[in-house]
Amino acid sequence: MNTPLALDPAAAAAPLPAEATLPRADSLSGVPVVLQALCRRFAETAAERDVLGGTPKAQRDDIRRSGLLRLSIPQSLGGLGGRWSLVLSAVRQLARADSSVAHLFAFHHLMLATVQLFGQPAQWQPWLRHTAQRDWFWGNALNPLDRRTTWRRTPHGLEFSGMKSFCSGALDSQMLVVSAVDESDASRMLVAAVPTSRSGIHLMQDWDNIGQRQTDSGSVYFDRLRVEDDELLLDPGPLSTPLACMRPLLAQAILANIYVGIAEGAFSDALHYTRQEARPWPGSRRAAAEEDPHVLTGFGEFHVGLEAMRLLTDRAGQRVDEALQRGSELTADERGATAVAIAAAKVCATRTGLDICNRLFEVTGARSTHARLGLDRHWRNLRTHTLHDPVQLKLQELGDWVLKGQWPQPTFYS
Repeated sequence: MNTPLALDPAAAAAPLPAEATLPRADSLSGVPVVLQALCRRFAETAAERDVLGGTPKAQRDDIRRSGLLRLSIPQSLGGLGGRWSLVLSAVRQLARADSSVAHLFAFHHLMLATVQLFGQPAQWQPWLRHTAQRDWFWGNALNPLDRRTTWRRTPHGLEFSGMKSFCSGALDSQMLVVSAVDESDASRMLVAAVPTSRSGIHLMQDWDNIGQRQTDSGSVYFDRLRVEDDELLLDPGPLSTPLACMRPLLAQAILANIYVGIAEGAFSDALHYTRQEARPWPGSRRAAAEEDPHVLTGFGEFHVGLEAMRLLTDRAGQRVDEALQRGSELTADERGATAVAIAAAKVCATRTGLDICNRLFEVTGARSTHARLGLDRHWRNLRTHTLHDPVQLKLQELGDWVLKGQWPQPTFYS
């Protein structure tokens, strides 16, 4: 049984020399040490790289060398065999240090889950084995809301053509999960896994948003991309069974854990600034900022919010493990109960996280807005990421459950 990762926050925050050799995880027991080393290294440059944007190539290569791309791959295929609660815990730890890199790491594992939940073992077992052996990074070009990519049958085979937006991690990946709709019937969608290097795939470096600036979430243009029949994920296919419908729940659980990680990182940075640099408000008549009643109250409120976020997301992670362990025996009701737990966690993480990342400036003071500190990046990252899908819809789903006993209807966002 995998247990949540417990890292020493002080050790994780300590700088790791750029020239230091990172350890590699060859078993689950080695994951905490490797993850701690990565977090220390990524935290050192996160604020600077946020300003630069672009591809975090060095950080992606560090993750490749760490062995953590194998975390969710079964041991029988060369992976570490980590449960999803462990993957989510790792995502949260990385998001404390660098939410962009955490996003890329998380979506890699989401794509691995996608091929397993939508396809057959004869398809995904070779892909996962190669990923474990060669430290492949998987990218996302699924985005079901963007229907500009279409498919058609030609005398030469199946072709995908068109633009796809919000393709997180597509740059610097070895494999892509892609989707397209029938050019004559948009209700007929196909999902496939293809090599990123294949002719017809054009990766656009056009991601320049206010937050999550190093997630490589730009566009991909498909120009008559050839897709083989054995690359299509048709059996059982997208959202076709309760187990296949776990895929969007994994995505939602990922988002909630990234939000918690961002809030934890913001909280940690605010604590450090308050202890090292902040000044007490003159009216408080206190000698130090950490004795100011206003500051103490603020940090006390932040602590309560973080505790609630952690408990709900941890509970949701446990529900994910239990649902996935049911395999093909998973029922619609069991899937629905998991969806409710994840929706509650995501709502709490969204609202509480935004509150912490916004109000931390009220307790750290005007000097904490200096650009060199980069404290604003936490709010920008969380605000950008929480717009993935409206939190109000999650509340409506929860209201349907509370008032009518209706489970959230499976879609790519619930």
